[in-house]
Amino acid sequence: MQFQAQIQIHLRPSVLDPAGAALQASLHRLGHTQVQGVRIGKHIQLRLEAPDAETAREQVNELCEQLLANPVIETYQIQVDPVES
Repeated sequence: MQFQAQIQIHLRPSVLDPAGAALQASLHRLGHTQVQGVRIGKHIQLRLEAPDAETAREQVNELCEQLLANPVIETYQIQVDPVES
């Protein structure tokens, strides 16, 4: 069975986000001073084959732990949905 996984990866709140700070400064220079905080993350979408949703979720979690996210400085959320044929 095919599944589609959506993975959101963000820096932990305690980790400085220089790219987010630079983007916020640029927004302020453009006059968007209402923006009070910017954090930048990653969104990864992938398809995988698995016998069931629980196995698919476990496989995606393993991918995140091994390669996609750095658990020391990042957190991640996973959503797994079956692909309609």
